[in-house]
Amino acid sequence: MRHFPHKTGLSNVDEAEPSQMCRLLGVVSSETTTYGFSLKEAPKSLAALSREHPDGWGLAVHAQGRGWSVQRHAACAGEDHRFDDLAGRAEGEVLIAHIRKKTVGPTRVENTHPFHRGTWVFAHNGTIRDLSRMQRGTSASRAAEVEGDTDSERYFAHLLTLIDEAGGDRARERGALVGAVHAMIDDPSLTQGGGGANFLLGDGHTLYAFRLGRTLHVLDRNVMHVVRRQRTSPETSAALETPWSQRRHAYLVASEQVTDEPWKEIPTATLVAITAGPRPRFDVLVGAPLEP
Repeated sequence: MRHFPHKTGLSNVDEAEPSQMCRLLGVVSSETTTYGFSLKEAPKSLAALSREHPDGWGLAVHAQGRGWSVQRHAACAGEDHRFDDLAGRAEGEVLIAHIRKKTVGPTRVENTHPFHRGTWVFAHNGTIRDLSRMQRGTSASRAAEVEGDTDSERYFAHLLTLIDEAGGDRARERGALVGAVHAMIDDPSLTQGGGGANFLLGDGHTLYAFRLGRTLHVLDRNVMHVVRRQRTSPETSAALETPWSQRRHAYLVASEQVTDEPWKEIPTATLVAITAGPRPRFDVLVGAPLEP
């Protein structure tokens, strides 16, 4: 029987938690891109937001030929010179970044997102108060990998179990995640009492973004977009601190609208997939299409 080796509940959840905790940022770009603006200079960069989300930060960058590079620290991003330095020089094609406002587990690096297992990286925004269903669907091997105290890391272990069962086939992995999301949407306990199950999950090839119980937005930063062609301020034409070439195309996913560009809100109970490549592809896998 699948099981978690120790914790079975969330006895240390802060019942007075605010309506929003943690912040997510994901980027998929057609070319190697640096992330300094979105991480530390934009009006709602992670550094700026970290004053209200001070309990840890993590950056996972995927670059062709090098795989994932993951850095995590149990400190406030906006007050940590390590974040400032790394955010200014990190570059790749896929980014998953997170700042934490703790609700389950103390401030320590083992509880800091994103979590990394093999080719997969995961970050969560929200609190899952009842893990019993996920416990029953998590393999012993994945449960044994959990190092910290959070519901988030156990959430990741559950999703990895489903991915493992797909046997490395990307189409089956996608189908497994779609099935998992449908089950979560049908489970009212995930959003009751201020809970939430938003996540970013990526293997360097595809970035999955799911919204349930928290805000999530997407920006299609395409040189052919009429707004981009008309606007030339640093905030919109070079928002990733890299000259925006005539070939570059990127999608950004974030808990808040990082810049004043034309972000779109991802509806609740929606799973999207952004596939990396010379022409990144955006697909809605579960939920209604985004409004134009």
